[in-house]
This record gives sequence, structure tokens and C-alpha cells, in this order.
Amino acid sequence: MIRIVKKKNKIREELLSKIEWACSLTSIKLEHIRVYEGCLRIIEHTNLAYVEPHEVIIKDTLFLFFNEHDYFYVGDLRYKYPLSQLKDYIERLS
Repeated sequence: MIRIVKKKNKIREELLSKIEWACSLTSIKLEHIRVYEGCLRIIEHTNLAYVEPHEVIIKDTLFLFFNEHDYFYVGDLRYKYPLSQLKDYIERLS
């Protein structure tokens, strides 16, 4: 029988502060931001694992982040953008 273990993956404080900083520069209030922490899914007795990204919803747009990465994704994992462009991307949503 296949058993999948789900472990919480806390969002790093450094990443969260970068997101909050980008939102504050674009005058988006923190009440309009929803953060859902990702998790690690491991299939027992195998070497298979999947890291779910942290989901951040800003102005009804889904942003995906991973700890220790310098990129973010919008909507899905097809296209990545440098984290330094997060503020610019959020501004275009306005």
C-alpha cells in the first residue's frame, strides 16, 4: 500500500519580509494578501518527494514561492521571474 507523508514547510521569514516589502512599496495593505504555506510530500519506502510551493494571493493573482530561491512564479510553474521584479509585477496588477 502506498502511503504519502505530508510535512509542513514553513515559509522563511526572509522571504516573507521580501513579499511584504514589495507589497508595501506598491501600497497594497497586508489585509489584501493571503499566504498559504507549502508542504513536503514524501512517498514512504521510496526516494520520491515533492515540494509544494508557498502560495501567496495578491489582488486575486496567485504567486508561487520556494524557500531559498531567487525566483517567483505566477499562476503555475511554467514561467519564472526574478524576485527583484516582484514589485514591478505587482504594480502592473493595479
